[in-house]
Amino acid sequence: MLKKHSAIDEVQVWDQFRSGDQSAFSTLYQHFVQPLYAYSLGVTNDKELIKDCLHDLFVELWRNHATIGPTTSVKFYLMASIKRKLVRHMETNLKHMNHHINYTKDFTEDEVSQESLLIRYEEEIVANKQLKDCMNLLSKRQREAISLRFFHNMDTDQISSSMRINPQSVYNLIFGGLRVMKDGLQVKALA
Repeated sequence: MLKKHSAIDEVQVWDQFRSGDQSAFSTLYQHFVQPLYAYSLGVTNDKELIKDCLHDLFVELWRNHATIGPTTSVKFYLMASIKRKLVRHMETNLKHMNHHINYTKDFTEDEVSQESLLIRYEEEIVANKQLKDCMNLLSKRQREAISLRFFHNMDTDQISSSMRINPQSVYNLIFGGLRVMKDGLQVKALA
């Protein structure tokens, strides 16, 4: 069996794994889990989410090994897979959070004082200005992808079709844009 840090013939080990070789699967896991974890930290800093998604990814890989196709770059295949999985979880979490906020708002709106309404309004103005400033940091394509996703509630396939690009490019534009916006907000917070 190959050691964790030794070089492997990715394609050969991948093909052995696809044919049901548990040792090859173990080799893939040992060889790629740390680089995938490090890569995932560039997508989100939620370490528990990363661990859960990595676990799910490898469980699904083993469960579906007989139907997974060949690849010329195992690393790229796994990086794209973990990124998709993280994106789906983060989008789902965002929807749940928005639903919870709206649900809570519906039940507390009657009890809100005029003063808190004014404070909320002022906070909204500041947040909208920050959002606008951050959106201006983006490239035209990033702005378009983020706008379609978050302001027009389009899914990845709809955005892909609308922008005439492949789904992976949509993910890249959105997460690249979100990273730029996050960095922009952090710079403003420090200022």
